[in-house]
Amino acid sequence: MAVGVLALQGSFNEHIAALRRIGVKGVEIRKAEQLENITSLIIPGGESTTMAKLAELHNLFPALREFVKMGKPVWGTCAGLIFLANKATGQKTGGQELVGGLDCTVHRNFFGSQIQSFEAEIPVPDLASKEGGPPSFRAVFIRAPAILEVGPDVEVLASISIQSTKTVDADSSLQEGIIESDSKVIVAVKQGNLLATAFHPELTIDSRWHSYFMKMTSSNNQIVTVASSSSNSFEDQESYLYNKQPKTDLPIYE
Repeated sequence: MAVGVLALQGSFNEHIAALRRIGVKGVEIRKAEQLENITSLIIPGGESTTMAKLAELHNLFPALREFVKMGKPVWGTCAGLIFLANKATGQKTGGQELVGGLDCTVHRNFFGSQIQSFEAEIPVPDLASKEGGPPSFRAVFIRAPAILEVGPDVEVLASISIQSTKTVDADSSLQEGIIESDSKVIVAVKQGNLLATAFHPELTIDSRWHSYFMKMTSSNNQIVTVASSSSNSFEDQESYLYNKQPKTDLPIYE
């Protein structure tokens, strides 16, 4: 069984390339029946409204909700985070349909417009303890959402200081007056079989988030690898990537 990547719009190719780097086969998912052949699913970043309209066109929402309810691992990045949230604010008139399952409230365009996209080093203690590597992760935020509230069963994996980014428009009506200038917002969470990040790990060479998600998958099912590999070989490859990547490197994918 392979790892599916929802391929309606957005950075699905980049996720498949990131999976390939750690020896895992990713397959493009566009139809509801294709979900029956995968063990886990990644919902990539992109334009969430467009993705929602395409998912509705292909009648994917009922199948996606059932996939989540079955307890299969699902990871949403950026727009994918919005899909998984139980509640979203800052939406366009009429809103958009959500898959739900993740007990949180997400602000759809918290960090502003496309030109306010940015990169930042964020502390990732849980990721580092499980996957090794540096204690921080260079996260790429592109017209990014943020998580405003989480339920009691949601584990917070990463937060970012608003004051340090200088990307939030203090006069924006989207902020709704609820964020202090020196506060933090949540940008990565885990709840049971669900993982969500407001940023784009698939746009960097650091594969730890993909490896982290694979461990969630392998705890449920056997995944298909591109070449016969053990978890040790994954770790060896990622150690090599950390050592080869300069801290000032631009986001890349292969």
